[in-house]
Amino acid sequence: MHIAIAGNIGAGKTTLTRLLAKHYKWTPQFEDVVDNPYLDDFYNAMERWSFNLQVYFLNSRFRQLLEIRNSKKSIIQDRTIYEDAFIFAPNLHAMGLLTNRDFHNYRSLFDLMESVVDPPDLMIYLRSSIPNLVSQIHKRGRDYENSISIDYLSRLNERYEAWIHDYKKGKLLIIDVDNINFVDNPEDLGEIINKIDAQLHGLF
Repeated sequence: MHIAIAGNIGAGKTTLTRLLAKHYKWTPQFEDVVDNPYLDDFYNAMERWSFNLQVYFLNSRFRQLLEIRNSKKSIIQDRTIYEDAFIFAPNLHAMGLLTNRDFHNYRSLFDLMESVVDPPDLMIYLRSSIPNLVSQIHKRGRDYENSISIDYLSRLNERYEAWIHDYKKGKLLIIDVDNINFVDNPEDLGEIINKIDAQLHGLF
């Protein structure tokens, strides 16, 4: 089984991935942030490094999907290949930080990859307001995220909402994370788990 968690920067994807992996005994797959050689450069000079960063993420995510397909385990994935292609890359292109040539090359590569992989059995989308995202980003204190602007987060949020509105590739669970605390409140986590069980097993 393949479960994926989608959401904007700071929405809580990694934390929820860990908690659900522990509860269900699923194998977690995390986004390659620590070993990503382009992230620092990207946030300091987006126009110069945007194509390199997006191709790195695309390659990393595609490799994950091939591993998931060949695995006999149930896997929960922190962020998806769709977010790279439908949110981050188009946003950089719209902002003038990714040239037409690079963007079309990137989308061609994504289309090829998408043709040979399967969508997740369940997509979990963490919906969050901008103030909540900003609060979470500041709380975790990653140096390279200090330069992320509210305008950038807002643009991403708009694209996330448009993408999720049209998502038809499989089962979808939307969780509004503004008014819940699944880290410190077991009841909130339990509510999420109940919703996941209902999606996967048809329990009401």
